Amino acid sequence: MVQNVLDYLEASAASCPQKTACEDLEDSYTYAEVLHNARRIGSALLEELPQNAPVPVLMEKEAWTLNVFMGAVCAGCFYTLVEPELPAERIGSILETLNAQVLVTSRRRERQIQKTGFTGKILFAEDLVQHEADERGLAKRRTHACDTDPLYAIFTSGSTGAPKGVVVCHRSVIDFTEHFTAIFGFEREDVIGGQAPFDFDVSVKDIYPAMKVGATLEVIPKKFFSVPKKLLDFLDDRKVTSLTWAVSALCIISMLKGFRYKVPSSIRRVMFSGEVMPVKHLNYWREYLPEALYVNLYGPTEITCNCTYYRIDKDQVLSEDAQLPVGEAFPNERVFLLDEEDQLVREAGRLGEICVVGTALALGYYRNEEKTRQVFVQNPLNKCYPELMYRTGDLGRYDEQGDLYYVTRKDFQIKHMGHRIELGEIEAAFQSLQGIERVCCIYDEPNTKIIGFYVGTLEAKEIIRRLTEKLPRFMIPNIFHKVEYMPVTKNGKIDRKSLMEDYQKQQRHG
Repeated sequence: MVQNVLDYLEASAASCPQKTACEDLEDSYTYAEVLHNARRIGSALLEELPQNAPVPVLMEKEAWTLNVFMGAVCAGCFYTLVEPELPAERIGSILETLNAQVLVTSRRRERQIQKTGFTGKILFAEDLVQHEADERGLAKRRTHACDTDPLYAIFTSGSTGAPKGVVVCHRSVIDFTEHFTAIFGFEREDVIGGQAPFDFDVSVKDIYPAMKVGATLEVIPKKFFSVPKKLLDFLDDRKVTSLTWAVSALCIISMLKGFRYKVPSSIRRVMFSGEVMPVKHLNYWREYLPEALYVNLYGPTEITCNCTYYRIDKDQVLSEDAQLPVGEAFPNERVFLLDEEDQLVREAGRLGEICVVGTALALGYYRNEEKTRQVFVQNPLNKCYPELMYRTGDLGRYDEQGDLYYVTRKDFQIKHMGHRIELGEIEAAFQSLQGIERVCCIYDEPNTKIIGFYVGTLEAKEIIRRLTEKLPRFMIPNIFHKVEYMPVTKNGKIDRKSLMEDYQKQQRHG
């Protein structure tokens, strides 16, 4: 029985010690080397930290960083990747939230750390890996470990501006990984192309499935996602078989018609999440890689990666105005809709908040009991015994066949001209138009106007004419703003804040 993610690493190190576990452009590590390095790093951390202490890691997205993560786990602690490109104030806020005693980094980052105001002990990974392995100390920590101990914390933006650290335990990751690898057929021969930053939970779907089956994780440089030719060369050269990417990353290739340059023929699995996948972009991928498996994944960080999945059948014809369901729940999870009175929604077409129960739920927000209590709540449908439920803040609905669809964020449901409107419905109709590549709708509440941002060739007059055939008048945006590209957050989602700030700046300067 797997109780600790180190069981995955140790099993792969035993069965395929010389197999490449992870590599990037500069470095490559076998499973034996990752385990060897992790035990040395973990032994050094034993002397600094108690069990279940946070280990913030200020390092780049690179193969070496995964050795450090596993070192923290060997020490019976949990890791948090702190992105070096973050502003010093944000880094300081994360370290303060963690109440961290130490910070692990590389020597070239020493000056940067001084700007954050961190007063704890700075440990350099280059030194930690030189420590002798303390077999007795490591074994003792392992003996006292539980599967409910934290494995990692990922920081998301808080509504108050303060970052929230989502803490996820070993049991949740193991439960997800077991089902994820079995359902989608991961195996040792797979080569996983890692797009996601290591402080984003999509990376968990790269790291642990690879570790469980003994596959290779190729860490794709961030810069390649702005140079499609280099990206496609990388995928082809490294014989990547599996992609679990943000929607925006896949759209970069389809928007720029990248497959006209090269089609990486080894790809056999394409999975996407984070935003609604525009069908026209999905169909582009399917045209060039028709034999690949395509899967729509849904779920927030707080439920350990994903809670539902939807396979696209190879023979399934999807029109460009179609929307993909988010699909069925992963095993050992229950996903359902609740209305505003916390009653179960069953009928087709009616909106409800997507809620989740099961082992997948995170432990909560680190040192933030108030925020944790707001969304990790007692299941209101269960009056008999304690059962924790997570409120996603997403609105969904069923179709006539009982398939579940994501509609929009609760935050994106607006009251406009006396009507309750979901911006996600406007985006879906807008996105389906020929000549439109990407869309984002934002409600300018002070001026009571819906602004439709888009990348495409159509002008406003033609967009309005076509949308009138799909939407009631009150749902058609009041303003259409054409942009050259959609800015994205570091997690690959459309950056709504940046769009609005640029728009307002343009309005001020005429």
